[in-house]
Amino acid sequence: MDSDFPLLSVFLYMLWFFCFVLWIFLLFTVVTDVFRSQDLSGWGKAGWTAAILILPLIGVLAYLIVRGHSMHERQNRDAAAAADLWRAQVRAAAGRPSTADELSRLADLRDHGVISSNEFEREKTKILA
Repeated sequence: MDSDFPLLSVFLYMLWFFCFVLWIFLLFTVVTDVFRSQDLSGWGKAGWTAAILILPLIGVLAYLIVRGHSMHERQNRDAAAAADLWRAQVRAAAGRPSTADELSRLADLRDHGVISSNEFEREKTKILA
């Protein structure tokens, strides 16, 4: 059977499509890092953006060579800040535990020997006051 579209062409088109998607992902990652970077001035951001827009391949490669070592640090810092904000929002939504919850927690600590009976009584008077 004669085919106008051999299997090798299919694989090559898939490879080119994968490379294109990879390039778009890399481009968005670098541009996002440029604008999220707090250690770059406005002129620095404008310069890197112009370099990426005018000569995309050279601009992206130059950015990765010059500033790529600190990209993961900025991403980790942003992720940690987002996680801290989420935890604070969860704590605020949860509210303060009830008096009964705090007393049962104290009794549990006393029963397990973590705190003494005197410490239990002292904390109990603080809670009930």
